[in-house]
Amino acid sequence: MSEPASSGPAAGALARPVPVPDERSAGFWAAAARHQLTASCCDHCGWLAYPPTIVCHRCSTVPAAFHDQPVSGRGRLVTWTVLHTAFLPAFAPDLPYVVADVELVEQPGLRLVAYLLDGPEADLALGAPIEVVFEDVEAGVAVPRVRLVGRP
Repeated sequence: MSEPASSGPAAGALARPVPVPDERSAGFWAAAARHQLTASCCDHCGWLAYPPTIVCHRCSTVPAAFHDQPVSGRGRLVTWTVLHTAFLPAFAPDLPYVVADVELVEQPGLRLVAYLLDGPEADLALGAPIEVVFEDVEAGVAVPRVRLVGRP
């Protein structure tokens, strides 16, 4: 994972929503603020889950048996969609933009859905290598974004 994607909205722009951590996601968002991607890891069987979950989908372990496990932020593009309508006004200046579904290398089925920084003009292909970068949305808050590997 690398440098921040940006440092927040331009002057006069609408602010994007900021994550509000809950008990399950607090560790994830604390790690994201440090530009580190994590997944929930089942202490019983080692299965990784994202987003944080309350029950292991592999062994049905209860929530107390999970910890935040750093992951690489590397993966492959599974699918994507180009949005032409902003469901929140703060995203209207970005239209059109791409939301990518990425399978992370750590485990089959470990998926992350995120804003693709390369945009709709990018040469997208199934299986394209992807990496996570972080966008600082305000002091102490960062969100994961993705980009094609080898792009600035």
